[in-house]
Amino acid sequence: MFINILKGLTSYQDSLKLINELKLWKFFLVPMAISFLFGTVIFFAAYGLSEYLGRFFAKAWIWEWGKETFTNIATGLGGLVILFLGFILYKHVVMALSAPFMSPVSERIEEHLYPQARNQVPYRDTTNMEQLWRGLRITLRNITYELTLTIPLLLLSFIPVAGIFFTILAFVIQAYYAGFGNIDYTLERHLKYKDSIHFVKRHRGIAIGIGIVFMGMLFIPVIGVILVLPFSVTAASRVTLEEMIKEENLNLPHPDR
Repeated sequence: MFINILKGLTSYQDSLKLINELKLWKFFLVPMAISFLFGTVIFFAAYGLSEYLGRFFAKAWIWEWGKETFTNIATGLGGLVILFLGFILYKHVVMALSAPFMSPVSERIEEHLYPQARNQVPYRDTTNMEQLWRGLRITLRNITYELTLTIPLLLLSFIPVAGIFFTILAFVIQAYYAGFGNIDYTLERHLKYKDSIHFVKRHRGIAIGIGIVFMGMLFIPVIGVILVLPFSVTAASRVTLEEMIKEENLNLPHPDR
């Protein structure tokens, strides 16, 4: 597992070089705009609604002494809750809406790195609508599982000391599903819906590694939400192709990095 996580982390190596070499920036313009706009909405929602959540939670404090302090703490926690849930919605919604734009990127990377693989691994021709529908289907599945797992962990994270462990676990789960979405841009051309799910499960360490960098980039103000998709999709495409070729036992020349 640790080796695969490391493989996912290091898959971002030379991503910028590959994007520039293949002139892929034009494909990222719309996804970057979607990412920036949705990220901005989440930020201002957290900022604007935190005070209302704080006042709502503050009603639980029936005493006058310490009420202001409790309200301030509740306001901060309310903002964190909105940001946490916003991150979950952000990555799933943005990746689903970006599917028709990311698939050509993944395909160009495949043709560049492994041109011989096209006729030697399973391949499925799909339309933009099919890609969008598949993306939404994956999104609904993953967001259901992720919310089911992370909401209890979010509540447990408030436990002193032990809460640190639950917070880390929640982050790892978010990273896994972020990596899942990025990997599926490549899988959608080659595998059916259920086969894709099984593939990611077999390579969950790689998905976590890709997702850790993805989630980390979101903490970089402004630039992070703009550049996260170009780098994550490029990294995921390359490492996913490598793993598919290994599973097919194909002896193809490894591209220079």
